[in-house]
Amino acid sequence: MSMENVDDISNMQRDFADVDINNGADSNNEDEQEEEEVPSPATNNNGLSQSSIHRRISSSNMQDVLSDNGDYFIEITVSEPQKVGDGMGSYLTYKVTTKTNIPKFKRTEFSTLRRFSDFLGIHSLLASKYIKLGKIVPPAPSKNIFGTTKVKISPQQNEPGNGSNVEWVEQRRAALERYINRTAQHPVLRVDLDFVNFLESDQELPRAVNTAALSGAAVVRLFNKVGETVNKITYKMDENDPWFDDKITEVENLDNNLQKLHSALKSLVTTRKELANLTGMVAKSAAMLSTCEEHTGLSRALSSLADVEEKIEILRSEQSNSDYYIMSEFIKDYLGLFVAIKSVFHERVKVFQNWQHAQMQLSKRRENRGRYELNNRADKLEQAHQEVEEWQVKVQRCQQQFEEISTEIKKEMERFELNRIQDFKANIVKYLEDQMAHQQQIISYWESFVPSAREIV
Repeated sequence: MSMENVDDISNMQRDFADVDINNGADSNNEDEQEEEEVPSPATNNNGLSQSSIHRRISSSNMQDVLSDNGDYFIEITVSEPQKVGDGMGSYLTYKVTTKTNIPKFKRTEFSTLRRFSDFLGIHSLLASKYIKLGKIVPPAPSKNIFGTTKVKISPQQNEPGNGSNVEWVEQRRAALERYINRTAQHPVLRVDLDFVNFLESDQELPRAVNTAALSGAAVVRLFNKVGETVNKITYKMDENDPWFDDKITEVENLDNNLQKLHSALKSLVTTRKELANLTGMVAKSAAMLSTCEEHTGLSRALSSLADVEEKIEILRSEQSNSDYYIMSEFIKDYLGLFVAIKSVFHERVKVFQNWQHAQMQLSKRRENRGRYELNNRADKLEQAHQEVEEWQVKVQRCQQQFEEISTEIKKEMERFELNRIQDFKANIVKYLEDQMAHQQQIISYWESFVPSAREIV
């Protein structure tokens, strides 16, 4: 299949289409290291503190955040997958085209080439900056080492391959397009300097680190995630805000039921594909039978039946694509969003742990000060006073961080819920209209066959 065919599939299916942030404290360290256990504020890999990151984001982006009032728009398409290089060193590039009237961008329409690792890189950058602030960062599509390897070893120099390779490339293209558009829907993320540069820059981006499927860093991240998961399971926060208790239960229930729906939709896609293939076999069998049938009227009717079944095979294949791109992948994206929401909730728990740890350390410092006062240890008393004051500041700072992330999560969930209802409504209506159009077309095909059947004498 040529790349022109891939673009045709992309255009048709586009009509259907949508971190390890470990800043917690280790309470098992010795007293000499306790000063480092509380992020006061936390630092990232570049040595920047959380508050400085917050100030930098605020100064460069927050004033550019645009309200979702319909005055501004951004539409992004991912198209024209091209294979670059040969063998295991090859990779795919995608043309990312943006149309927008957001003032943060220099132009209203522009294009650039990006590879899959670039998408993972921009997600990593956004997640490192915003998850700890309580913002929901849409997840990037997951890596697929088997599909990637099949494309890499395909003999074509400029095309991703034929058959199943083309289908896999199209599925990845559509997933990347949905991901980047969902990120662009967020009023803060879409004006982030790194995100703007990702869309607007004509230059090749710095190679994203830790994106290789089997890299050593990936193994480290895996163990970190296991540790995070164990922490989530073993640590129970004493929740004093009933809103979070209710919301966590709601998210868990939605997540569980969406997983069941996604499983059923995947089965529907498979069954519909099998039905399309069986319909094609019926068409071929009827055509072969018509050639050996001596009765003229019956032969003509069988030939017409074969034509109808062949057309219906195409329609059922299109219905399978509709099941996959409009509903199944849409639900899969929301399952990923619920994982992102849980990550944000867990960030809040980690901030609470930091706060509780700071309070414990403050109590210890006060006990030490009291002990020095009773023993008239004047040489230790001044340092003890200083430590108490320092930990009082840390307790206040951790409490403020906890209150800020709690408030931000509530705002994010309100925005998420509004978008979720709109998304589900739009996709359900789109899916119903598409299915009805296909069913009406099938009816018209059968109605056109009726005269041929009645002419059999």
